[in-house]
Amino acid sequence: MNTAIYQQRRDALLAQMPANSVALIPSAQELTRSRDTEFPFRQDSDLNYLTGFPEPESLLILSKAEHGESRHLLLCRAKDVLAEVWQGRRFGPEAAKSQFGLDTACIDQLDTVLLDALNKKQTLVYAEGTYAAFDAKVAETLKTLRLYPKRGYQAPTVQQDLRPLIAELRLFKDAAEQELMRKAGYISALGHRRAMQAAKAGVFEYQLEAHIVHEFAMHGARKVGYNTIVGGGENGCILHYTDNNDALRDGDLVLIDAGAEYQGYTGDITRTFPVNGKFSAAQAALYQVVLNAQYAACAAVKPGNSMNDAVAAAQRELTKGLLALGILQGELEQLIQDNACKQYFIHGLGHWLGLDVHDVGAYQKDGSARPFEPGMVLTIEPGLYIPTGSACDAKWWGLAVRIEDNLLVTRDGHDNLTEAVPKEVAQIEALMAAQ
Repeated sequence: MNTAIYQQRRDALLAQMPANSVALIPSAQELTRSRDTEFPFRQDSDLNYLTGFPEPESLLILSKAEHGESRHLLLCRAKDVLAEVWQGRRFGPEAAKSQFGLDTACIDQLDTVLLDALNKKQTLVYAEGTYAAFDAKVAETLKTLRLYPKRGYQAPTVQQDLRPLIAELRLFKDAAEQELMRKAGYISALGHRRAMQAAKAGVFEYQLEAHIVHEFAMHGARKVGYNTIVGGGENGCILHYTDNNDALRDGDLVLIDAGAEYQGYTGDITRTFPVNGKFSAAQAALYQVVLNAQYAACAAVKPGNSMNDAVAAAQRELTKGLLALGILQGELEQLIQDNACKQYFIHGLGHWLGLDVHDVGAYQKDGSARPFEPGMVLTIEPGLYIPTGSACDAKWWGLAVRIEDNLLVTRDGHDNLTEAVPKEVAQIEALMAAQ
């Protein structure tokens, strides 16, 4: 692994910290699934970003002295022959030091190391409230430092939230991250392509999910970035539908929102297509409205613009299209001013993407929508949802369409990281016919 990349990220965080401070970044915790089994472990995104270290029961301590000198210390589990026979190999402090380029110590020494790290530091930089057990350990250490000044103990007098500091760093993807996200986007696209080719009436939603997850794994992405959504028919009107237990019906659309996680970074694609491989006239008409809105919104993703510009472009196209189809009535500009399309476009247009599917980073800067800058990665995902009983012609009832891609902001505009999966009506139909 390239330890220099992680060193640079830690140095960037330390540069934001005040003199005589210490930052604590704990690992995620193993979670019980039932009785004596656990959910698959997934490392805390911040710790992953700063170290690449994959194990639980670990802690990164970044110390910055009064004159700026720093120390990077990783605490991790000791080697344990019996535990490794049952539960898998561990790095141990010695191997971790050589492979991850950090000073290391055993997590068994946590009490002593934590006490020493916090003692006589003025500022503690920490994301309190993330992990309750570690919060308790920090509180216990601070209490000891405050109770025994005669021992030379002195607790930090300032506590600073780590989250906005590291979120600002994670918002801008470096070259290594961009390559991982390209790979995650490509693998995600392969899963969606396979689902399109596997779909037909009578196939269950969970079977399409199985095709997607299998395709991800076969290309090195053994985990999904989030729970896969496969919504046939009106199930697509449920934004976070994950039951995935109904049979697909001839004549329905199916909406799939799925992303592969590759080396910690996730793709996030949504495509909507006909179960039988051929859009009906009504389906194609509504689909084209959403596609036009997505193209317009994507065109607005470039340096200097903001999400507000993309939203305005999408809402204009959605409103224009809904008006042309008779789903909305009135005068175009007034409907746009009234946000009339929000009756059917019931969520936001997109979000930051990276180590988390809804990745960290402020959406506003200096009280206004944040301008796009090179290195940001975001989703653009307009949608229209017309559940049964909506105030429009019944021929539209039960239709749900969402189209989502992942965009990397560049100096001149953006790169679409997920363009390998088709979204034009003719392209989708051609792919589904080529089974």
